[in-house]
Amino acid sequence: MIMGRRHAIAWLGMFLTAVGSYRVQAQVSYERVLNAAQEPQNWLTYSGGYFSNRFSNLTEINPANARNLELKWMYQAAVAGAWQTTPLVVDGIMYLTQRPNDVVALDAKTGRVFWIYRYTLSPTQIVCCGANNRGLAILGDTLYMGTLDAHLIAIDAKSGRPLWNTQVGESKAGYSLTLAPLIVKDKVVVGVGGGEFGIRGFVAAYDARTGREVWRFYTIPGPGEPGFDTWKPCPPTPATFCDSEAWKHGGGSIWVTGSYDRDLNLTYWGIGNAGPDWNAEQRPGDNLYTDSVVALDADTGRLKWHYQFTPHDRYDYDSVQVPVLADITWRGAPLKAMMWANRNGNFYVLDRETGKFLGGKPFVKVNWSDGFDERGRPNQTSQPPGSPTWPGNQGGTNWYSPSYSPRTGLFYVSAWEGYATIFGGTAVEYQEGRNFGGGVNRPFVPVPGAPAVPGLRRGPINNWTDAAASGAVLALDATNSEMKWKFPMTDVTDSGILTTASDLLFTGGREGYFQALDARTGTLLWKASLGAQIVNGPITFAVDGKQYVATIAGLSLCVFGLRD
Repeated sequence: MIMGRRHAIAWLGMFLTAVGSYRVQAQVSYERVLNAAQEPQNWLTYSGGYFSNRFSNLTEINPANARNLELKWMYQAAVAGAWQTTPLVVDGIMYLTQRPNDVVALDAKTGRVFWIYRYTLSPTQIVCCGANNRGLAILGDTLYMGTLDAHLIAIDAKSGRPLWNTQVGESKAGYSLTLAPLIVKDKVVVGVGGGEFGIRGFVAAYDARTGREVWRFYTIPGPGEPGFDTWKPCPPTPATFCDSEAWKHGGGSIWVTGSYDRDLNLTYWGIGNAGPDWNAEQRPGDNLYTDSVVALDADTGRLKWHYQFTPHDRYDYDSVQVPVLADITWRGAPLKAMMWANRNGNFYVLDRETGKFLGGKPFVKVNWSDGFDERGRPNQTSQPPGSPTWPGNQGGTNWYSPSYSPRTGLFYVSAWEGYATIFGGTAVEYQEGRNFGGGVNRPFVPVPGAPAVPGLRRGPINNWTDAAASGAVLALDATNSEMKWKFPMTDVTDSGILTTASDLLFTGGREGYFQALDARTGTLLWKASLGAQIVNGPITFAVDGKQYVATIAGLSLCVFGLRD
């Protein structure tokens, strides 16, 4: 930690706050993380548990009383921008990150601040698409945070004091950490961002006590490694610019937390786009393991299997969505399933033990492909130059977390419907730290003169038009991929989804509404206008026997409970 004047003042305030905070204590054994579902009063991992289903067994708030929800407390962040974190809650203490790389400990019942850890970023840090941090991991009494300048930091959960700091990647080359780490046994597993800067992506595990690297899996294979042959040599006389060493800066970033199956000892990670994003001609081949899910041995990092959703991607269809795991019945037989609503617009069911493709079906309009072969490879149908491709650049869904309820058997996803982009690639040569997109894309708006899709972070005046796209929450039957219901929204949505054992669904929207739906029917039961867009995943927890639901709108963390 840098010991300048600013930090001395911050440390003094942090110390004085922590001294009087007898409740700031945490001891989260690995057994507790493994069995997180047995203590639903807490939220111990980014996705609520290793299966990443964002489902809670709490039932105090239910469809009959959801209309009685009221705001209990708020916490205001100081730094503007999209606040995408998911808080952790441990025995009445809430831990969360705020922009750019602060960690805050709060009383989960009242919002009282116990301590704040502030990290000073390197001036060389380069990050695409916002200074985002999506959260923390906890093991024992230690918190773990990735930073925008590609460091992994261990922090004492009682005091906010940093314990160790490990450099994971070179920030001036575009490497970053924006995801919440994943604890597996005695390791902290992370992946690096930076696909828009031509990094060579990887997933790595670090010793939770020391910060020492234990294993590393490169998402872009090198010479002699399995998958390297999917980075094909350039043709003798290429029609356009071709990079003979494209793999060296092939992208494959990871910016959303993976999942873990304790019985198989496999950890699953979604891999981002190839580099450059849109000029696929200069990187011939399927370009593994971009746009894929990889299953890694949690002890060694060795690849067990992979499945590629979008081979030779030319649309920026990052497959960083959360791998949702569940044990379901598939065609009359039990299945260890992985369910995946992909940015490319298709909903997939895979066998998470073997990686076998079992089913794929569009959940939004798709014209980049028209089906799959028996092994699950998509039949790609590229559109003529100047014609729109569905879904567009932001995808049918994106990084925001879906949910699966074992009670309803439904998979819930926030979707962008009717959204297309006119793609165009341009040659781009790699330069360290420079954007490596290689595209000249335009939004597609079918109605002349209508506003195009606004930026990812639109302003307070909503000039949205359904001519550009619309948002919806979709409920898909996990056993057959059929849509059971749809809850339409005015605007597209960047909010995650939470479901509970009382058959409630919580989600937000860019127009600022926080909503409770009936998880079986999609009926709106309650909503609150919070005045700013919601771009994080809601959570639920309990303190002193009372259930709460938390979300973030703009710069406000908002916590709701039932009216007393």
